[in-house]
Amino acid sequence: MLQIDVVIVEDDPMVVEVNRGFINAVPGFRVAGVASSGREAVEIIKEITPDLALLDIYLPDMDGVTTLQEIRRLGLPTDVIIVTAAHDAETIQNVFRYGAIDYIVKPFKFARLKTALNSYATLHSKFRRHTQMNQNEIDSLALSRGQQLDEGVPKGLNEITLKQVYLHLLKEGGALSAEEVAEGVGLARVTARRYLDFLEKSNRVVLELQYGSVGRPVNRYRTIE
Repeated sequence: MLQIDVVIVEDDPMVVEVNRGFINAVPGFRVAGVASSGREAVEIIKEITPDLALLDIYLPDMDGVTTLQEIRRLGLPTDVIIVTAAHDAETIQNVFRYGAIDYIVKPFKFARLKTALNSYATLHSKFRRHTQMNQNEIDSLALSRGQQLDEGVPKGLNEITLKQVYLHLLKEGGALSAEEVAEGVGLARVTARRYLDFLEKSNRVVLELQYGSVGRPVNRYRTIE
């Protein structure tokens, strides 16, 4: 399995250890470094070029948005997931503009970070496997980066959650029921069903009916290759 190196950027030692334990519990990931400030984060990322950084917004010197800007200004090839208590719309919009691939609000459960890491592993693997991509593969990456579908995400659906649902299907490979997706992503079944229905109507997944010996058939969804 391809190993993904992660740097934790967090000034609270207790949070660092919690995040370290979470990361080490996900196969394929390891903590390659820890930084307690924005400037230290930039120096560590310059030195070891990790694949991924978990970046807090509230840091003692320059904030996480400025740190992300500096990482991008220097052209460092490290992806960033924001992990922070900040949840104002301006901050969220800014970090996505500067290329953050996900945004996790503290406090969070292990399942949320695990989903984000596994989603990233899927993207990371795709880029490593392909030197060229066709339009369908590019479109699937656009969705996984949290961008809207051509018709736009309807009111009541969240783009990041949509990304998580889609990437969970992509990672598992087979056809899953709404209940299985709900359990894997950490949603209520009825919520997962709404996202799956939208993906099916948008031609991102196909619906298959699984018939049993008794009762109604089960709706199962899989990604279109």
